[in-house]
Amino acid sequence: MEKINVIITSLVDKGIIKNDEIELKKLASGTTNGILYSLYNNGIPKYVIKMDQPKLITTTEKFLQTYKDVKLLPNVLYTDEKKEFIVYSYLSGETHFNRGSKLKWMTILIEELLNKYQKVDKGIHWGRVNGIQRNSWADFNLESLEFAQKNISDLLPSEEHKKVEILVNKLQTYENQEEKYYLHGDAGVHNFVYQNNQLKGVIDPSPLIGPKIYDFTYAFCSSPDSLNLSTLFSSFSLLTQDTPITKERLLDEVLFQLYTRIGVCIKVHPHDLNNYMKAWKEWKEYLPSN
Repeated sequence: MEKINVIITSLVDKGIIKNDEIELKKLASGTTNGILYSLYNNGIPKYVIKMDQPKLITTTEKFLQTYKDVKLLPNVLYTDEKKEFIVYSYLSGETHFNRGSKLKWMTILIEELLNKYQKVDKGIHWGRVNGIQRNSWADFNLESLEFAQKNISDLLPSEEHKKVEILVNKLQTYENQEEKYYLHGDAGVHNFVYQNNQLKGVIDPSPLIGPKIYDFTYAFCSSPDSLNLSTLFSSFSLLTQDTPITKERLLDEVLFQLYTRIGVCIKVHPHDLNNYMKAWKEWKEYLPSN
């Protein structure tokens, strides 16, 4: 008997899911390496079953339980003892498309998720919870820089690559201002659920220990539309901060995030590349001159 059928039988026996005309559909995995199924009762999607490595199931469960009061996130319904799968509520809608304005969905994201992020102990390492632990946020940025440089290569002139390196060195000077937060880590439109042109949910966390500004700029740069100063400043004004972030630093952070986004775009969603390059043409004017 296929493993998923064994899981469903077990969940029904435990009373976790209802035994009402169950229909199972395999979902596209997107940015996750796990296997995802949506489970329907009487034709209505009710649950998501995610099967993955135990360490990934564990971190997903911990993140969702930590922020269980955040309405944008799905509710954890069950995790098996071996941490081989997790069951959480189904969020109706679609990712990527019919998003409405960036300012509107950024506003919801900031007010309902980013401003509710919790600080973590200073002794915890920076970086991905399930990845390589970093001694500093600068180390994480350097890794992102190397990845982007390799993917972008000759698409940008060497002079611009060098200016981004200068920019990353400049970002290191903010290190002592950083507060560590427990972040979603992959907060972009590919993991945002929209319904009726409104942000309704956030899925697939890749938990990260980092500064809150990271998830903000990641979300802002996760789609090539409305990458303008008006949208940036209006949305940023809603983000709660421990230490005020200057306009100069905000522009630096967005520049670097946009650069790394171009690197990801080339590798994962090249159909957006032309629009990102148009945005870069305008944003590169803010790169440091030396």
